[in-house]
Amino acid sequence: MSVAERCEPFLHEVQNHLRDELLPFWLTHGVDKEYGGYLTYLDRNGVPTGETVKTHLCQTRCIYTYSSVHRSGFGQGEFLDIARQGVDFIIDHFWDEARGGWFWTAAQDGTPINRSKLTYGHSFAIYALSEYGMASGDPRGIEWAVKTYEILQTLASDNCHGGFYEFLEEDWSKKRPGKYGGDRKSFDVHMHLMEAFTNLYEATGARIYREKTIEIINLIFKRILHPEYGLGMAQFAIDWTPLRQILFADVWGSDRDVEDEARPLDNTSYGHNIEFAWLLLHSIKILDLDIEQFKAPLKKIFDHAHKYGVDWERGGIYCEGPFEGKARERNKEFWQQSEALTGFLDAYLLTKDEKYIDAYEKIHRFVMDKVINHPVGEWFPLFDENNNLLWDYMAHAWKINYHTVRSMILTEARLMKIVG
Repeated sequence: MSVAERCEPFLHEVQNHLRDELLPFWLTHGVDKEYGGYLTYLDRNGVPTGETVKTHLCQTRCIYTYSSVHRSGFGQGEFLDIARQGVDFIIDHFWDEARGGWFWTAAQDGTPINRSKLTYGHSFAIYALSEYGMASGDPRGIEWAVKTYEILQTLASDNCHGGFYEFLEEDWSKKRPGKYGGDRKSFDVHMHLMEAFTNLYEATGARIYREKTIEIINLIFKRILHPEYGLGMAQFAIDWTPLRQILFADVWGSDRDVEDEARPLDNTSYGHNIEFAWLLLHSIKILDLDIEQFKAPLKKIFDHAHKYGVDWERGGIYCEGPFEGKARERNKEFWQQSEALTGFLDAYLLTKDEKYIDAYEKIHRFVMDKVINHPVGEWFPLFDENNNLLWDYMAHAWKINYHTVRSMILTEARLMKIVG
């Protein structure tokens, strides 16, 4: 059987899920009709839980998602309308008029709660607002994306060691060290800055954003990827000395206790590595860079996830593991699955090696058969290594439509290239 023949049924499943389940769910869930913006706490049936805190991260990720859905040709403008009201809400309520920048959390009515300035959140503001600008033609999208970029450059850029400070107070001073993050930099944040600056360059065509994206790419290769293994090291001191990964007080990726023991120094995330790989391929395309210099390091990343990250027996991809050897954190989270679907298809398109289709198939089947809550339309968030469900909500302070919808749109496009 040819690769195209293998992938055709995958394509049909992705298309059916995206059109018949996932997009209809997000067309009717999430919008706060009373105050504007988005309510992102939904139980396993998609019913609001009553929790109404609004995180800047989820507000911007929703703006990105609804804008990208419209830009991809879905709907008759209704998804763009949902994005627009989200833009209205964050501009009116999350922007700090006194000191600039975006607050981290707010009450349902938009009253700020956590007034911290997190670079991670600002990266998603750039990503979302530039996407909204491209989708809508509304000049506010580019205007506010540029405004966010400029304040990051002015108040969060580390002009001594390179990169950006990540955890800042309301007045842009660095937070305390340790779990408050003021003494750390990370792969995660700088990968998403690459993603955001790429989108800003695509939206504007301004050379400065192309140059800044290349600067971040070079920084990642010089400081963040392990010099031997080529995999992402999670956290660093301000001067880029690698540090054991800890969890922070202001989290965006889990509900786990911030007092958990630090990860080993050789710990790496299969999801972040493979997400970085496909995001880098996208940046290479948008920036019109020569791909040849990147092929070998990209293959190294894909091969590590293929060898150690995939559960070849039960399907899916694990969370984390060492540079060499079997996975340590063997739970399976929804977002790693979504990034691996896109990434392994990109690996195949880059190399034409069918082993990456084998990996894609293992994750595709796990997602379609276990992760998706088909009667509702969204994805369950977390399973153990034996595929037992651990968390069952559809949306949360950090889980929203960004990973799932983007994954299905991008996976469909890649499968269509393969199927022909």
